[in-house]
This record gives sequence, structure tokens and C-alpha cells, in this order.
Amino acid sequence: MYERRLASDPAEYAASLLHAGGIEWLLVDDGYPLGGTSWDELGELAGCRSKPVMRIERVVEEFGQAAVTGEVGSARERGFAALKTIAAYRGGLDLDVVSPEVRAPLVEALEANEATGDPLPVQVHCGFGDSDLHLPRADPGWLKPLVERFEETPFVLLHCYPFVREAGWLAHVYGNVWFDLSLTIPHVSRPAEALREALELAPVSKLLYASDAARTPELYLLAAAWWRDALAEVLSEALPAAGADAAARLILRENAFALYRL
Repeated sequence: MYERRLASDPAEYAASLLHAGGIEWLLVDDGYPLGGTSWDELGELAGCRSKPVMRIERVVEEFGQAAVTGEVGSARERGFAALKTIAAYRGGLDLDVVSPEVRAPLVEALEANEATGDPLPVQVHCGFGDSDLHLPRADPGWLKPLVERFEETPFVLLHCYPFVREAGWLAHVYGNVWFDLSLTIPHVSRPAEALREALELAPVSKLLYASDAARTPELYLLAAAWWRDALAEVLSEALPAAGADAAARLILRENAFALYRL
């Protein structure tokens, strides 16, 4: 595979893997790394439709905090599918203890989003990631005050490992919380076990397929394959064939279509 990769045109090689994954829509945060493939270019490579995700911290870095309200308030009409925060990387998800530089823009963005009367879903990095993240502070349980304060805003908890059960509990208890296992699948060695933990409490209507694939095109295909394999194993144990098929369609497609209005 590595030899084939080196011998191939990079764009053609990436496109072949994206097509093989059976991807219908891409929602892309192209805020990192800077200068990487843009959301629309990635959609063209995959041969599918795509929409951008607005990273709140990127708005602050590029335009300053004063621009947050305007940028967020007009995000839906400008075609953004969602907002996203990486506050977990900037001190953690407990806003009572993070610095004002982290807390203020995030709260301002959430206020501006909800003030539109038609708030976009807000994606929140939770759980594991790179080495500059302090894992205990990335527990999604810290989001409880925000979820309750901004009750009209759909929150989507991303990644979640090792806090998959905590994320599932939040999705079970709060009507405005969804979650995915992106990054968890395909990186954990037992994806079916992560999926079982996710569905111990959370209904299948609250779990979303996602890959968090970036930079490495193989991850798009690997995530799609491992998700499908894990769903086939776990859902067939819990439900009759027709129910398992319906649940898989919700997780792989319909939940995201409804939430993000695709």
C-alpha cells in the first residue's frame, strides 16, 4: 500500500479512497492545519457534497473577538453546517476554571448562535487527542452547565474516548445533545466495544457516524469500513434484522441529515 501511495498522484490516490468509502456528505472543519485542503476541494475529491464547519477559535485568531458575534450570527446564511470549539485544547471544558480568553469568545459565540432563533449545531471536541490536551479536562460531563443554559442549541460531542459512557449519558438525559465516535473509530483496537458503550444508554437516534479523518486519506476508508463492521456486529446482537438495518441507517445517515439539515 505504501509503495502504491508513493507511486500515485496524491489527488488521484486520495480520491480513490474517498470514493471507496461510500461517502455521501462531508462536513469539514478546515481550520487546521492552515493551508490544507479546503472543504470544497475535499468534496470535489470525494465526488460528494460538502459544507464547511466554523471553528470558533479560528474566527478569534483571524478576526479578533469583536468579530465573533457577527461571524457566528451570519454563519447559517453563509452556508456553514455547524460551529465547532476546541476549548478542550485551550484549558478544558470546565468554563469555571479556564482563562477569560478561552471562556469569553466561546460564550459569546453560543449567545450569538442561539440569538438567531435557529441555532446551528455546535460541535465540541471531547476526550482524547494530541499531546497538548489534558485528558481529564476534556470529559464531556463538564459541559452540563452549557447544555442546560443553551437549551435551544444542539450540541454534538466529538470523539469522546475514553468518556464514551459519559457522552452517552448526556445524550440520554438531554434532548439537545448528540455524539459521535469519530477518531475513536478507527483508532481504538476494539471498535465494537466502544459502540456497545455508546449505546448502553443513548438511543440510536442520538449517535452519528463521523471519521475525523484528516491529512491521511486511508482514514476515510478505514473509518467507514470499521464503523459498518462494528454496527453489523453490535446491532445484530441487540435487534432483529429489520430493526438492526433501520438503526444502522439512522446512525450512518439519517441522524446527521436531520440534525445538519442536509
